[in-house]
This record gives sequence, C-alpha cells and structure tokens, in this order.
Amino acid sequence: MPRRALLLALAAAALVAGGAWWTARSRPARPDSAAWRAVGASLAARYPDVRTVSTDALAAELDARPAPILLDAREPAEYAVSHLPGARRVDPDASADALAAALGGVDRDRPAVVYCSVGARSAAVAARLADAGFADVRNLEGSIFRWAGEGRPLVGPGGAATDLVHPYDAVWGRLLDAARRAPLP
Repeated sequence: MPRRALLLALAAAALVAGGAWWTARSRPARPDSAAWRAVGASLAARYPDVRTVSTDALAAELDARPAPILLDAREPAEYAVSHLPGARRVDPDASADALAAALGGVDRDRPAVVYCSVGARSAAVAARLADAGFADVRNLEGSIFRWAGEGRPLVGPGGAATDLVHPYDAVWGRLLDAARRAPLP
C-alpha cells in the first residue's frame, strides 16, 4: 500500500474511533486517546511482526550502553526541523537492501529503534530491516510526536535543542501540541 494511502487509512480509523481529535486545534490527542489507540491498532494490524518500544523504555535504554541506534524514517525536510539526538535519517521508501547498505557499518545484532511522525513509515522500515537480517528492530510507539509531546529532548539545525517538530501535514500535525508544531511550508 502506498504511504499516502496508508496514512489516509490511519486517519479514517482515527476518525471512526473518535473524531474529536480531528477538530482539536490547540490540544493534541492524549497518548491514551481514541485517536492514538486507533493509530496503534491500525499499525499492529498492518505490521503484526514489528515489535514496539515505549517512549519511557527508549529513554531508559538511551542512558544505557550500548544504546540502540536511532533511525529517523522521515523526509529530509522533517528531519531538518528536529530529530532525536543522535538519530540517523533513513529513506522511508528504501528497499530492505538499500536500508541494509545505508547501515553497512552497523552490527546487525545491535538494537535499533525506528521512528517517524506517528509510526506508519517507521513500522514499514522496521519490517524491511528485520527482513534484511537485523535481529533487534523496534518501532517507537507514537514516534516523534509522542516523544516531543512528553517534553523529551529534540535537536534541530546544527544540533541545537528545539521544541518544534515538523507536523507532516495539517491533519496529522493536530496530534501535536500547537506550541510544538513547526509551520508548514
């Protein structure tokens, strides 16, 4: 399924589950809201073999050594606004072979956590990495939107700390607090 179609399907699922998030302009959907539950259920149905990790668990793992490698599966413009400290950007549309080549120097047994805006693109990347032989790949629950919403660290241009996140588009950006939404071009 093309990425845009998957995102539209996720949006429809969220609307059916509780459309109040759709009209919320300044309040983001809470992580336990119907919108986030619908997103999680849709991703679990679409990618049943992709394991997930919570933001709390990832934060604890990042303090441990060796920390998992962080892979940002968003477009360059999204990554340029902000990303998790130390994350590498990977092409969300890359094949399993291209992803493996891009991570050529990474031990395939090293834990990896993939994220995007809400988890759809990163789940697809995590599945392809697992197919390419990476042993411990997980998708970050709620991805960067949830991470940022919890006030966890982000870096932007030049590695400077930031609170802003690229909202992907006007619809999905409503899952972010208005104060955290970077302007769309």
